[in-house]
Amino acid sequence: MARISVEVERTVGGAPERVLGLLADYAGTRAQLWPEMITDYRVVEGGEGAGTRIAYRLHATKKRIREVEALVSAPSAGVLLEADQRSSLRTQWSVRAAGAGGSTVTALTTWDGAGGVGGFFEKTFAPIGIRKLSNAVLDGLEARLR
Repeated sequence: MARISVEVERTVGGAPERVLGLLADYAGTRAQLWPEMITDYRVVEGGEGAGTRIAYRLHATKKRIREVEALVSAPSAGVLLEADQRSSLRTQWSVRAAGAGGSTVTALTTWDGAGGVGGFFEKTFAPIGIRKLSNAVLDGLEARLR
């Protein structure tokens, strides 16, 4: 099993506190930012920041669908960590000041990939989908900040 890591980073217009607040709003803003590859999204518990539990279906391909139930934590200032309780899938959202009232947002998604031939294809193609997902969330976030 190989560890797979996908990072997407973007500078957006908006103070870090505002950007982190939007990302932490799982019951409102985040529910509207997911792209079409996320379906059946729901807040299981909480809804704002650490302690929130979310569930959704991640459509990696038309036939490969992963059920995700993530617990959100805030391991440090400016960071939200969504940890799937059923697998090694983790997405960490980090927000830091970027000057002139902007913020740099980093989405780092990691998981333990499969071995063998399946693992080769997962390592080759899954990062494309994860980048698409992270960029779609950031596109929606940018639109809300305007």
